[in-house]
Amino acid sequence: MNATRLEIPEVIVFEPKVFGDDRGFFFESFNQKVFEEVVGRPVQFLQDNHSRSVKGVLRGLHYQIKQPQGKLVRVTHGEVFDVAVDLRKGSSSFGKWVGVHLSAENKKQLWIPEGFAHGFIVLSESAEFLYKTTDYWAPEHERSLAWNDPTVAIEWPFEGEPALSAKDQKAVLFEDADKFD
Repeated sequence: MNATRLEIPEVIVFEPKVFGDDRGFFFESFNQKVFEEVVGRPVQFLQDNHSRSVKGVLRGLHYQIKQPQGKLVRVTHGEVFDVAVDLRKGSSSFGKWVGVHLSAENKKQLWIPEGFAHGFIVLSESAEFLYKTTDYWAPEHERSLAWNDPTVAIEWPFEGEPALSAKDQKAVLFEDADKFD
């Protein structure tokens, strides 16, 4: 498995070695030992989630201010543009974002550690999105950062307005968002 650190070095893309022939393919999608060697610390995943969305749906930018979740995300059908925003006050990349195209075809996975807001936009007709989390969902601690915040200025690769949940329509701007100490 190849690992590439992004401009925010704690956010890492994992690319599996895929073995394929005319019968199909095989790849190891997760290896705890390799993952922890790359991340540089022990990580325990507690929950797996699976969502399906249609083209133009934007989910996020979500985070939990208490019980923060690290996420290992991937797409098994379709394509998304996946984004992580650094909300750690003491970080040199505080307020910055990184984004990656994840698809069933490229089989890439993205590690987003605790302290980041996370979201994605569906670029294909539909997409199935799977992710592991390091803590349980805690709706009382969940927050949403506005996808179109001018301070963060994410360059989303789509035109028009995305389809948002009611919760994400009420997301706050970066200046008003709860952040991590």
